[in-house]
Amino acid sequence: MLKQRVITAIVLLAILLPALFSPTPIPFGAVAVVLIAAGAWEWGRLNGYGPIASLVVGFACVVLCAMSWDLGMLEEPLPLLWRLAGAAWVLVGAWLLRSGVAGWPRIPRAVRLVVGVLALWLAWLAVAQARFIGIEFLLSLLLLVWVADIGAYFAGKGLGGRFSKGKLAPAISPGKSWEGVWGGMLGVLVLCIAWVALDTTGNSLYARLAAQYGLPVTLLAMIFLAAFSVVGDLVESLVKRSAGAKDSSGLLPGHGGVLDRVDALVPVLPLALMLVTV
Repeated sequence: MLKQRVITAIVLLAILLPALFSPTPIPFGAVAVVLIAAGAWEWGRLNGYGPIASLVVGFACVVLCAMSWDLGMLEEPLPLLWRLAGAAWVLVGAWLLRSGVAGWPRIPRAVRLVVGVLALWLAWLAVAQARFIGIEFLLSLLLLVWVADIGAYFAGKGLGGRFSKGKLAPAISPGKSWEGVWGGMLGVLVLCIAWVALDTTGNSLYARLAAQYGLPVTLLAMIFLAAFSVVGDLVESLVKRSAGAKDSSGLLPGHGGVLDRVDALVPVLPLALMLVTV
């Protein structure tokens, strides 16, 4: 398993890094389309659709991405779209977690499918637009989610259950603790403060927010984004538990599926664009 994880990670890095650091944003946008299409295929399978129907779902996601790219949406600020996406994640995310695993099958399957595809399309649009803004901006956004995840892992492993009476969401993801959430948030706050202090270009997510709103509001925004990285993780866990699946697929040997790797990014990407787009 460890060997599989290492090989898969190396292959992904060999594809993603040249695309990320390409002189133009086009290669990264194209690679991101492939990943999001794979995630949409997984979404179809998790919601009970067969192989052909799930491929159609993936193709539909590619069409959405291609249309928005052709319309020039990657280079437009799109403040209204990001506000609507942000409001939807806050409201729908809260409702889904409140309803729990039992509430998921009550939603009509077609509605689940459409909402999932739209969420994945918005995540692609946000990450592609972030690359158009700049490599530093995109990296600072991706690092936010990775640091939140790493901080949550180590805090949960070392301190889980020591300060809180119960688990974070035992019916959805029994292994997650409140200490993990706090550890992830602390890691993101440290990352933000360090990046703002050392930033000389002003192009990172943190520097842009600090310039727009000041550091205190920026730190609150970091807590907000770190919280929604947890929401994205929990929503995917909820869907997998409802479907009786351990992983979203086996596309990434040793790592599960694409959705297993990007679940926290799916809400954070559009929310971050909402915060910086005026």
